[in-house]
Amino acid sequence: MPKETKGNSIGFSGIEDSTSQHLVLFCPLQGAIDVISRKWALLVINEIGNHKKIRFNELRSELKEITAKSLSNTLEGLTSNDLIIRETFREIPPRVEYRLTRDGKGLYQAVMPLLHWAASRKGAVVTECSCKAKPEILHIKKQKKSR
Repeated sequence: MPKETKGNSIGFSGIEDSTSQHLVLFCPLQGAIDVISRKWALLVINEIGNHKKIRFNELRSELKEITAKSLSNTLEGLTSNDLIIRETFREIPPRVEYRLTRDGKGLYQAVMPLLHWAASRKGAVVTECSCKAKPEILHIKKQKKSR
């Protein structure tokens, strides 16, 4: 018998079908919102997409204000939703890299129009962006350094 569920991992809310491993969503947008509504999720997807593969500390330095715990939790959630792959190498010291899955690449491509829309809004001034979008499209203006 199907039961309503709201799981702890992102992307899981709707009706769980006990006869299979499928999740039936009330609306496809609901599942997308569950995934992208996390504070750092889109920024992490964007950074990994920009770099193709990236290590934890590199990712943390790109996302200047994220804490190690928030980044770790975000990566864990995105991994559990099959948006990123965590690859561990048997080396000393240990090395871990993150890259996008096929679904993650699809989300990364879907973020670009949103980025362009946000940058084109009236009054929007983008001073810094690590996205791959061209600066002239985003109208990025360099901040003057105060003395």
